[in-house]
Amino acid sequence: MTHQDHYIAGAWVRASGHRSIPVVNPFTEQVIAEVPDGTPEDAVAAVLAARTAFNEWAATPLAKRTQLVHDLAEALRARRAELIELTIDELGAPRRDASASQVDLPIDVLDWLAEAADEVEFKSTDGNVTVLREPFGVVSCITPWNYPLHQLVVKVGAALVMGCTVVLKPSEVTPLSAIVFAEEVNRVGFPAGVFNLVNGRGPVVGEVLASHPEVDFVSFTGSTAAGTRVAELAARTVKKVSLELGGKSASVILPDADFDFAVKQTVARCFENSGQACSALTRMLVPRSELARAEDIAAVAASEYLLGDPRDPQTVLGPVVSDAQRARVRNHIDRAIDDGARLVIGGSEQPTDQSHGYFVKPTVLSRVTPDMPIARDEVFGPVLAILGYDDVDEAVRTANATDYGLSSAVWGTNANLVDEVARQMRAGQVIVNGGAWNFRAPFGGYKQSGLGRESGVFGLEEFLEIKALRA
Repeated sequence: MTHQDHYIAGAWVRASGHRSIPVVNPFTEQVIAEVPDGTPEDAVAAVLAARTAFNEWAATPLAKRTQLVHDLAEALRARRAELIELTIDELGAPRRDASASQVDLPIDVLDWLAEAADEVEFKSTDGNVTVLREPFGVVSCITPWNYPLHQLVVKVGAALVMGCTVVLKPSEVTPLSAIVFAEEVNRVGFPAGVFNLVNGRGPVVGEVLASHPEVDFVSFTGSTAAGTRVAELAARTVKKVSLELGGKSASVILPDADFDFAVKQTVARCFENSGQACSALTRMLVPRSELARAEDIAAVAASEYLLGDPRDPQTVLGPVVSDAQRARVRNHIDRAIDDGARLVIGGSEQPTDQSHGYFVKPTVLSRVTPDMPIARDEVFGPVLAILGYDDVDEAVRTANATDYGLSSAVWGTNANLVDEVARQMRAGQVIVNGGAWNFRAPFGGYKQSGLGRESGVFGLEEFLEIKALRA
């Protein structure tokens, strides 16, 4: 499957360069597609198309914009089966995850974003002042490889509903679902230039989209290092930046918690998407007296994560996305053991029953101390670190002793204590006793986990500029 075009100004346009980027199936390790290796000229053309389309789209009635977004969700739903297969192939997600969290969820979120627009207050008055919220302008959306359709939807869907025009650069590692998205944007009849897609690499296309003076707002999800670069480039023209970056999220199991449940749930929330989730609960904090018990429960839970072909319905844990990612995760495991962590289960070796595929064994490390890199650095693989604590104050200090602050969790039966600990967590999201995910909740981080919020009404309002009329 070779794609040679970008989607610019309402048409599929041949890429100006002649190079392409291979898309590799993480299970078969074979090239399954190629996409254009976009050039700065391609990116500039897309930005100018979005600028040309902005005024008319911003003036389009909200009801018409939301209807087009609903139509887009229905069009994607009609291609659900194809999107699932593409996600399995480009990401290596097991079929049940590809269906539920990678495809069905983002399509539902797209519908919800259109519905939630009615909750946004576009005009308010306070004495002689009228406050207006207006479409921000041209938005560059730069999305990651780990949730390719969902991260696209929460940015692009919200921007379109709020009246912004968009240039999207998906990750070159998992670009195929974005191409389907663009095909359906074209099919349902969005005006030319409202949505544009340019494939390519971050240091080339991404840098143009972060720095171009005709871009008003950059919405980026990815590593903290890359997000820092985006912010530096955007600062040159003082444009707004929203960053959803890394995480090293702590799961604090209080002494009175339902211990078995809390440990098993932490393992599950660490290993989701093969550990390739910025909000994964990768540090589990337990009373020091319960370390051995936590190790035993976590080992049993991890052993149930069956590795294998993502197309097999029995597979629970697929490969990580690339050979480079596998090497990175394995290096973290080896370094942690060298630093003195205890390997409870897993390890850095290739699973003996898998002759191919970028697999990492589901791994649990214990006796981890807060100063170890495994307790501080984002691993982005199926690796859980267990740390002990002597009292609740130490647990809170350890949980917050990180440069990140994206997500966290607290488990316990004393409601007052759980609430007290949750309020002390320096993170944008705190999961209380396994609370279910809700896409109405704002999502984003403290500290080096980023700036701004996605999802919920807060996520829509990110794409609005504020104007005061003083009479």
